[in-house]
Amino acid sequence: MARYSLIFRKSVAKDFRPIPKKDVARILQRIDALQEDPRPAGSEKLSGQERYRIRQGIYRIIYEIVDERLIVTVVKVGYRGRVYKSR
Repeated sequence: MARYSLIFRKSVAKDFRPIPKKDVARILQRIDALQEDPRPAGSEKLSGQERYRIRQGIYRIIYEIVDERLIVTVVKVGYRGRVYKSR
Protein backbone atom coordinates (compact mmCIF):
# COMPACT_ATOMS: atom_id res chain seq x y z
CA MET A 1 0.00 0.00 0.00
CA ALA A 2 1.26 3.46 -0.89
CA ARG A 3 2.18 5.97 1.79
CA TYR A 4 -0.09 9.01 2.06
CA SER A 5 1.19 12.55 2.68
CA LEU A 6 -0.10 14.47 5.68
CA ILE A 7 -1.31 18.05 5.48
CA PHE A 8 -2.52 20.06 8.47
CA ARG A 9 -4.87 23.02 8.17
CA LYS A 10 -3.49 26.12 9.86
CA SER A 11 -6.32 26.06 12.40
CA VAL A 12 -5.17 22.69 13.76
CA ALA A 13 -2.26 24.38 15.58
CA LYS A 14 -4.85 26.37 17.56
CA ASP A 15 -6.82 23.20 18.25
CA PHE A 16 -3.83 21.71 20.09
CA ARG A 17 -3.37 24.63 22.53
CA PRO A 18 -5.88 23.58 25.23
CA ILE A 19 -4.95 19.87 25.02
CA PRO A 20 -2.41 18.52 27.57
CA LYS A 21 0.99 17.66 26.07
CA LYS A 22 0.78 13.95 26.86
CA ASP A 23 -2.52 13.77 24.95
CA VAL A 24 -1.07 15.79 22.05
CA ALA A 25 1.71 13.21 21.71
CA ARG A 26 -0.84 10.38 21.49
CA ILE A 27 -2.94 12.31 18.98
CA LEU A 28 0.09 12.98 16.78
CA GLN A 29 1.01 9.28 16.84
CA ARG A 30 -2.51 8.43 15.76
CA ILE A 31 -2.35 11.02 12.96
CA ASP A 32 1.04 9.71 11.82
CA ALA A 33 -0.44 6.21 11.49
CA LEU A 34 -2.91 7.61 8.93
CA GLN A 35 -0.05 7.77 6.42
CA GLU A 36 0.02 3.97 6.26
CA ASP A 37 -3.71 3.33 6.58
CA PRO A 38 -6.05 6.34 6.15
CA ARG A 39 -9.10 4.22 6.99
CA PRO A 40 -8.04 2.26 10.10
CA ALA A 41 -10.36 0.11 12.18
CA GLY A 42 -12.62 2.44 14.13
CA SER A 43 -12.63 5.25 11.58
CA GLU A 44 -16.05 6.47 10.50
CA LYS A 45 -17.18 8.49 7.54
CA LEU A 46 -19.10 11.56 8.67
CA SER A 47 -22.60 11.76 7.25
CA GLY A 48 -23.20 14.44 4.65
CA GLN A 49 -19.47 15.19 4.29
CA GLU A 50 -16.41 13.76 2.61
CA ARG A 51 -14.61 13.60 5.95
CA TYR A 52 -13.64 10.87 8.35
CA ARG A 53 -13.30 10.69 12.11
CA ILE A 54 -11.08 8.66 14.39
CA ARG A 55 -11.00 8.65 18.17
CA GLN A 56 -8.04 9.09 20.47
CA GLY A 57 -9.30 8.92 24.02
CA ILE A 58 -11.75 11.78 24.62
CA TYR A 59 -10.52 13.62 21.51
CA ARG A 60 -11.57 13.34 17.90
CA ILE A 61 -9.50 13.81 14.75
CA ILE A 62 -11.44 14.97 11.69
CA TYR A 63 -9.71 14.50 8.34
CA GLU A 64 -10.22 14.31 4.58
CA ILE A 65 -8.71 11.78 2.17
CA VAL A 66 -7.78 12.40 -1.48
CA ASP A 67 -6.99 8.92 -2.78
CA GLU A 68 -6.03 10.09 -6.28
CA ARG A 69 -3.19 12.23 -4.88
CA LEU A 70 -2.46 10.13 -1.77
CA ILE A 71 -3.13 13.00 0.64
CA VAL A 72 -4.65 13.03 4.13
CA THR A 73 -5.64 16.52 5.33
CA VAL A 74 -6.20 16.93 9.07
CA VAL A 75 -9.07 19.41 9.38
CA LYS A 76 -9.81 19.59 13.10
CA VAL A 77 -8.74 18.09 16.42
CA GLY A 78 -10.71 18.58 19.60
CA TYR A 79 -12.72 17.39 22.55
CA ARG A 80 -15.43 14.95 21.50
CA GLY A 81 -18.36 17.22 22.42
CA ARG A 82 -17.07 20.29 20.63
CA VAL A 83 -15.24 19.06 17.55
CA TYR A 84 -18.35 18.70 15.37
CA LYS A 85 -19.75 22.19 16.04
CA SER A 86 -18.81 24.88 13.56
CA ARG A 87 -17.57 28.18 14.90
